[in-house]
Amino acid sequence: MECYALTLSSDWRYPTTLLCVYGFFSTVKPLEPFLIPFLTGPDKNLTTEQVNNQIFPVWTYSYLSVLVPVFLLTDWLRYKTVVVFQCVMLFITTALLRWTESVPAMQAMQFCYGVVTASDVAYFSYIYSVVDLKRYRKATSYSRSVQLLGYTVGSVLGQLLVSFDLMSYDNILVFTLVLTAVALVASCLLPVPQRSMFFHRKLSGQRASEEGAKRHRGGSEGEERDSETSNTSLGDKGDTKEEQRAEEDEDSEEIKGEASCSQVVLQLWRDFRQCYSSRQLLYWSVWWAMATCGYNQTVNYIQVLWEHVQPSQNFSIYNGGVEAASNLLSAATAYGIGFTEVRWEQWGELALGGFSGLGAAALFLMTFAGNIWVCYATYTIFKCLYMLLITIAMYQIAADLSMERYALVFGANSFGALLLQTIITSVVVDSGALGLPIVPQFIIYASYFSVISVVFLLRGIFSVCKAQRIKKEQLSLDGKQSEICEEHKF
Repeated sequence: MECYALTLSSDWRYPTTLLCVYGFFSTVKPLEPFLIPFLTGPDKNLTTEQVNNQIFPVWTYSYLSVLVPVFLLTDWLRYKTVVVFQCVMLFITTALLRWTESVPAMQAMQFCYGVVTASDVAYFSYIYSVVDLKRYRKATSYSRSVQLLGYTVGSVLGQLLVSFDLMSYDNILVFTLVLTAVALVASCLLPVPQRSMFFHRKLSGQRASEEGAKRHRGGSEGEERDSETSNTSLGDKGDTKEEQRAEEDEDSEEIKGEASCSQVVLQLWRDFRQCYSSRQLLYWSVWWAMATCGYNQTVNYIQVLWEHVQPSQNFSIYNGGVEAASNLLSAATAYGIGFTEVRWEQWGELALGGFSGLGAAALFLMTFAGNIWVCYATYTIFKCLYMLLITIAMYQIAADLSMERYALVFGANSFGALLLQTIITSVVVDSGALGLPIVPQFIIYASYFSVISVVFLLRGIFSVCKAQRIKKEQLSLDGKQSEICEEHKF
């Protein structure tokens, strides 16, 4: 029986299934599309200004303050502990939302939710420490898909419960607590990984990281060291079995002593400098950070705009359906990118600029249209455009990076987006600063995306013109060489 349990826990399907169960039940939140009417309605009796300018900004501040510590603790504690902690904080968040009413209590709830959001890094990193490299794509697909499915099911379920008056808002929150409890049980059953990407990295993991870094640099030095770690790629077949035995021995032995925090931070800094020395990666990362900042602000405050456009108790009747539809269409858009045959390294920056401009137009339209159906439609378009572009950006950045360096770049870009978001929130939204109403806020967000569009359109036009000029010069050079060859023949 013990042998069977050991075999089950060592199989990649077991932790992947548990993580998917956790990801699904932790993201089914039926009340989320109706959060504003719940807070401003008779249940909590808060004003829109309190929610918009005093409560919601706390999430941004708390997310920024705990992101880096959680990132390091996640790796040091080997993921599972932080996954369980995330679920506990999600339970506390829902409980505060259900049983407290004051502004300070709601601010505490937002702080807890900021910790939950920051802990997402544990969910997305856990799977890479318990499955083989060849299973990465499949495991990643499963874990990300179930989260999207959870959000969609939550939106649809919330829409049905509210539309048919099957549950009150308070009972929906109690139901959410039950779902969170199921997620908590699943997280407790997850096996503890024996390694992590930085603090508990195995020798083979380090070599894989070095190989990925050398692929990114593309230099001759990388090719020489690649040959040292993988002689079977071009060597004699007779050495294959000996090399496989050596690799198995390496996989079974960790580096003597675990890396200290200072060593890990120093290595992260070196990797950071090396990654962002690539101009192409830097440009894509700048767009990632800037666009994600604007996207988060839009999604966080869109319900406040909807309430402004149609200020009645029934204005939110279709919020859940709109969120579900936008999630499904966004997923379909992102999925469709995998079937496109476009040279994104050449045309990508132009696409970033053009589609960002369409996103800005959608934001301006939803701000000034004054019609709830136009707001719903343009919000869905805006969300699909962002998911389209972020998928392209993630693919382009990840193409030549090892998993460790991709995790670092992902974290750095997310931190940059959050830092920009904190600045915008503290200046534009927070009641301690400008505390602008919702319409001026969205005018600023639309203008922000317009700036992104102009910058990347100019950069994209420059890149395309430069590529065309180089191509013409190369054709001209080839033509001259062929003429010289023809002359020498005679």
